[in-house]
Amino acid sequence: MTVPFATSERASVGLEWEVMLADGATGDLVSRAPEVLESLEEASALERYTVTGELLTNTIEVTSGIGDTVAAAVDDIADSIGLVRTFTDTRGIELLCAGSHPFAQWYDQEVSDKSRYRSLIDRTQWWGRNMMIWGIHVHVGVEDVNKVFPIIRALSAYLPHFQALSASSPFWAGDRTGYASNRSLVFQQLPTAGLPWPLENWSQFEHYLDDMVRTGVMEDSTEVRWDIRPAPRWGTIEVRACDGMSTLPELAAVAALVQVLVEYFSRQLDEGRTLSYLQPWFVRENKWRAARYGLDAHVIVGQDGAQMPVREHLVQILDEMGDIANDLKCARELRGIESILTNGASYERQLRVADEAAGDLRQVVQHLIREFRAGPTLRDHLASTN
Repeated sequence: MTVPFATSERASVGLEWEVMLADGATGDLVSRAPEVLESLEEASALERYTVTGELLTNTIEVTSGIGDTVAAAVDDIADSIGLVRTFTDTRGIELLCAGSHPFAQWYDQEVSDKSRYRSLIDRTQWWGRNMMIWGIHVHVGVEDVNKVFPIIRALSAYLPHFQALSASSPFWAGDRTGYASNRSLVFQQLPTAGLPWPLENWSQFEHYLDDMVRTGVMEDSTEVRWDIRPAPRWGTIEVRACDGMSTLPELAAVAALVQVLVEYFSRQLDEGRTLSYLQPWFVRENKWRAARYGLDAHVIVGQDGAQMPVREHLVQILDEMGDIANDLKCARELRGIESILTNGASYERQLRVADEAAGDLRQVVQHLIREFRAGPTLRDHLASTN
């Protein structure tokens, strides 16, 4: 099977943000995405961004255009949310984002009426119906198909960092799970989801797809749901490991981290270097540690088994990536990582709210609604850093 990899601008950025629809008074999820989408179809037809449906009718996904910078992509996301609110605000629908809804039950949710989703649920049954998960996806343009899999293998060592920073699913169906990111472990139960296979080049990927299509596992490359995957249609590497994030500055910070790391590895390849990578069993262990402990995880950072607290390693990465961030014009966005380390990731904030409310998870939902609505825009956040 031949799979063309589209031409894209190096280090360009695209963002996808999955957003929950909830009743403003109760915090319960509401299955009203079809109404929202029908109302906004004409208004968004000529925009750079898109607003689309997802697996469940309680969810919309907003997608940026192709940004030269992280800030440009995030501006698209902000504009799309503004448009969505022209419909939802007048109908008592609130927006929020996290890796999971704290108390919603799978059997109360409706699946979107699309053949690809019906086929997914038919095949995966209980696990598929339990996919009450929300995330962000970060695309970064790669100009040479021969770079794709070396970068994916190297970038896999940083999956726990993305996961820990974005972790926002400590509750599941009313239970306190003990995990920072329960979403990441639920999502990997789907066929073709989870960690990327340690492929070395594009030819191996084409053979993988040929095997999977020929045996009926999937129809095409869009059904590859790895935590990091190539996106042939767009000519990008797509990081899908992150839980949903509730504010634009946090979204921008993680997007900037992905962008600078992809560019860092791309420059190493330009210099003729061979990229280093972790053994697959270390990558798997790191994923579990980040899901369980979030920013308190100790992660494996070298092939010799060397370990560091993920917080300390992130500080080191920020220092090392400063020049690249300046070149990509995302230095201020990248400094948002420092704010997450200082103020806590979403899972930490949710747990604090729950503790202060004697375990009332409806208060956690209201906290998430407030963060999504009242949290600073990226422009406000950057202005405050000057």
